[in-house]
Amino acid sequence: MRSRIDLTAAAWRKSTYSNQDGGDCVEVADGFPGVVPVRDSKVTAGAALSLPTATWGTFVTALVHETLEP
Repeated sequence: MRSRIDLTAAAWRKSTYSNQDGGDCVEVADGFPGVVPVRDSKVTAGAALSLPTATWGTFVTALVHETLEP
């Protein structure tokens, strides 16, 4: 069983690529060794996922490659 991470003091941020119109965005929080907390920006009081850092890196890399392909 994995332990829960206390996210009450997390400083959430959106990507600089996100628009400010409240679109479909995710937010991440920095400063949690080994994991990247992720949540839906439209449901800030909802659940958050804590992804292993390597998994988050793989996800972001895949997004970049998908975006750059014609």
